[in-house]
Amino acid sequence: MLHVRHGGDEPAEHLVIRVDGRLVGYAHVDTTDAIEGASAELVVHPMYRRHGLGRALVAAATAAATEHDPTGRLRLWAHGDHPSATVLALSMGFERHRVLWQMRRSLYAPVEAPRLPAGVRIRAFQPGEDDTRWVELNARAFAHHPDQGKWTLKDLRVRIAEPWFDPAGFLLAEREPGPAGGAGDDRPDPAGDRSVLGFHWTKVHGALRDEGTDMHQHDPIGEVYVLGVDPSAQGLGLGTALTLAGLRYLRGRGLDQAMLYVDESDAAAVHLYQKLGFARWSTDVSFRRQV
Repeated sequence: MLHVRHGGDEPAEHLVIRVDGRLVGYAHVDTTDAIEGASAELVVHPMYRRHGLGRALVAAATAAATEHDPTGRLRLWAHGDHPSATVLALSMGFERHRVLWQMRRSLYAPVEAPRLPAGVRIRAFQPGEDDTRWVELNARAFAHHPDQGKWTLKDLRVRIAEPWFDPAGFLLAEREPGPAGGAGDDRPDPAGDRSVLGFHWTKVHGALRDEGTDMHQHDPIGEVYVLGVDPSAQGLGLGTALTLAGLRYLRGRGLDQAMLYVDESDAAAVHLYQKLGFARWSTDVSFRRQV
């Protein structure tokens, strides 16, 4: 939706199918990832399925990807892991590549108070002040992640401008200022500003009371949108503390459920979320074209 609304100068394709003037099929092809290759998502109107339109969109998406990469590499997301999507993907030369879980938990269940290491505090993100240091931290925290780690200042600011953005729910864990040499040492870091050690960016899907409506058409639900910890701060329990702090914030907004997305292969993250009461709700699958 951000690509459709904001466009941009990045190479992307928007493919549409119309029948008698009615929009019945759409595919978005993102060709910006030179490492992993292009990725695509597509949808066909329920009343026009089983007529080969999905196959036509995949073929067109593959052709668009090939224009930017002669090998024709393409990753194709199927939301919900439906058997029909699997059959289509496999029949067109794709293989299962990644599995993404949506996990949920009730916010009526107890949410413990976060326990922070000595010399660390949690505060809210400050737009315009924290932008650059957050982008740098995000790149370090997700250096090996195929999607999240490459976010730029522009990617961040596009989301800051969205109506759902809430800086009070964008939590940063940082070193507390203190005497030089102490646990809260605030002397300049020659390697860059490393005072921010982790973050939990929460999000709310659906309209809350007195906040109007949005496109989701369901009761509001909180999300663990992005959770990251600097590699240098791994092992301090910040992932758990930040998750709990964010869940308590979402519950304080009157929400009764929280959700998140996590790679099935990320055993450490899955274990953390299960320990905090999350359970798998649904599954998305990324298929990769064999070349």
